[in-house]
Amino acid sequence: MSDPPGDFGRNLHPVLRRVYAARGLISSEDLALTLDRLLPVSTLEGLEVASDVLLGHLDAGRRVLILGDFDADGATSSALMVRSLKRLGFANVGFLVPNRFRYGYGLTPEIVSLAAEQSPALIVTVDNGISSHAGVAEAAQRGIEVLITDHHLPAHELPAARAIVNPNLAGARFASHALAGVGVAFYVLAALTRRLQARGLAHTLSPAEYLDLVALGTVADLVPLDRNNRILVSQGLKRIRAGRCVPGITALLEQANRIASDVVAQDLGFAVAPRLNAAGRLDDMSLGIECLLADDMTVARQLAARLSELNEERREIEQRMQAEALEAVARLHLDDPDATRYALCLFDESWHQGVVGLVASRVKERIHRPVIAFARAEDGTLRGSARSVAGVHIRDVLDAVAARHPELLDRFGGHAMAAGVTLQRDRLERFRQAFTDEVGRWLDPVAQGIIETDGELAPEEMTLATALELRAAGPWGQAFPEPSFDGEFELLESRVVGDRHLKLRVRPLTSGESLEAIAFGYLDDSAELPRGRARLAYRLDVNEYLGVRRLQLVIEHMARPLQGS
Repeated sequence: MSDPPGDFGRNLHPVLRRVYAARGLISSEDLALTLDRLLPVSTLEGLEVASDVLLGHLDAGRRVLILGDFDADGATSSALMVRSLKRLGFANVGFLVPNRFRYGYGLTPEIVSLAAEQSPALIVTVDNGISSHAGVAEAAQRGIEVLITDHHLPAHELPAARAIVNPNLAGARFASHALAGVGVAFYVLAALTRRLQARGLAHTLSPAEYLDLVALGTVADLVPLDRNNRILVSQGLKRIRAGRCVPGITALLEQANRIASDVVAQDLGFAVAPRLNAAGRLDDMSLGIECLLADDMTVARQLAARLSELNEERREIEQRMQAEALEAVARLHLDDPDATRYALCLFDESWHQGVVGLVASRVKERIHRPVIAFARAEDGTLRGSARSVAGVHIRDVLDAVAARHPELLDRFGGHAMAAGVTLQRDRLERFRQAFTDEVGRWLDPVAQGIIETDGELAPEEMTLATALELRAAGPWGQAFPEPSFDGEFELLESRVVGDRHLKLRVRPLTSGESLEAIAFGYLDDSAELPRGRARLAYRLDVNEYLGVRRLQLVIEHMARPLQGS
């Protein structure tokens, strides 16, 4: 039952009430994130057939092999499947995550050949497989059944798998199209558990025991945090705060100097996920999965430490590539009336293909338009990672390019905001033009560079208490963004910390006390320390040092300083 008009949020902080209303939350029911509010398991198509397949292999005692993707969503999906199937009585379960640089993406015939060495009777894909026609056919030739669990957008034809579970299939009636790969795996396991419970088995096991893994994968994959995903993330965070998570997550939080009892979604996205992703970007995601599968805390800490080392290596590579990319961007005249104003395609022979997605993301944040960054793969092709902006569905853009120019792309796939693409080197320039032309059909030039915030705060609202309220009020994430605000400030002091970050003391022009602020990654070789007055877009953050909490503004965008001071 909805609240009477005007009653919603009566006990909420006024700023939080305003923030919730801007995101479409209008009743107390919208704030209820308990498990009983999850979309019913019975409403996701394909689960009955998937359960039949899994039960058949359980009863026969056959080997099941989980084939995951090489990112954090794939790693958490793999760990969730392996842990849960073993708990449900599967005696012979393994996992495989092939090297991305050698085998590429998805269930390819080459990966099936590699998997066949383990003699599985069933391959279960997690966070991949919906485009793996040739791989599924190869598995069938070898007598291996395939169950596909995925969330990526399908092509017009589906692979001939034994069963497919994907909320984004054409005609799907499931009320959320935003599940991450780990969310789809969670629903598959929930359906299987119910079937086993109907047999009088598995009565003590619930897939909710691993919602910590579901929360991590969902946040890491940047899928929209609709209500269903906010429930999954919220409940997973509760388990982590209560110390009821897998040792690997605890160890990764320790490496990031985060306190588990205070963890929020942003900690998973900015501290834990990058360490997990570093394995897939630079080495082998098996290392990340082993960390999430470890039951011994000592082993988990050793693996988490190695993941942190890889993440530091990733940072160094990314910073070099980002500097090169921004230098290339600086040479472009982005205001010229040509197609380059709509989107960018960047390529450098020296770039590492495991890090181009991060470079695309950083450049996109700087120029506020879609970006694809390419690197050369081992087979000589170019593999690109795309990042988009609101209003441009990047996977649909690539689909349209493929329809208009079928000779250009070898393969592609992805989501609204992120996608991957493979093409031949000699087709790059033609693709660049076709891509920017297609983005231009989507993008409103007037809206380019517009930054949306939750408005201005009064000086008396810029407090530690407000920051704590907002921090605790999530989970915030994709399509349910963490609150940000804007206003004009006087820049009183500025200095460089950590080579590239800008530490400031600012004061709102509407009066008030001076405040601490930081702009992460603000400086490049051409940047000067800002001074005078500026319009800032910022978040309220809690900076804790030596047990003392202080308010800090995290500056996300800084307009050109205003003259006159």
